[in-house]
Amino acid sequence: MIGLFGGTFDPIHYAHLRTALEVQQQLELAELRFIPAAIPPHRPQPLASAQQRLDMVRLAILDQPGMTVDGRELEREGPSYMVDTLASLRDELGEVPLVLILGLDALLGLPAWHQWTRLIGLAHIVVMERPGVVLPEQGELAELVRAHRTEEITRLAQEPAGAMLFLPVSQLAISATDIRARLAAGASPRFLLPDAVLDYIHEEALYGVSG
Repeated sequence: MIGLFGGTFDPIHYAHLRTALEVQQQLELAELRFIPAAIPPHRPQPLASAQQRLDMVRLAILDQPGMTVDGRELEREGPSYMVDTLASLRDELGEVPLVLILGLDALLGLPAWHQWTRLIGLAHIVVMERPGVVLPEQGELAELVRAHRTEEITRLAQEPAGAMLFLPVSQLAISATDIRARLAAGASPRFLLPDAVLDYIHEEALYGVSG
């Protein structure tokens, strides 16, 4: 199975990395690919460039077994729609089981995504659970969850796509927004993100820091 973890990663930090590791281990993924969005269609444009964000991800996962970075969204013009990314991966990899990893907030916002109902036909969806969040009981998203939810991790390895699994992961209260605010204010975000990423931020004078 190949896991797919998309995001802006502006910048990547330990909450991304820790949850990715837990998903990788629980699902016994052969590979986990981080996929930085070049032009995210559902949120404000990142402050760092797409190339800088890809560079930071590469530094963050350097020497981490089974983790790679996939830059295909930087090579495509227009908004970085996940449905297009999954379609390109499916064309490239055939019937290999693909696992799209989402946070619970992303799942709740899924109906706003471009051609979102096609996603489950292209990949399994694994949702990183967060305590206290209630899923909708009615509507298209509720119907999608009811139709595809499984409790069996082994099912994901047996089929290329089509299942939805909710997976508990550690809850780390770290956000890229907070890290950027600290940097802009001249405060250190050390221990919230890898040192190699923080060094890169200073080298590139990102987020209001001096080069």
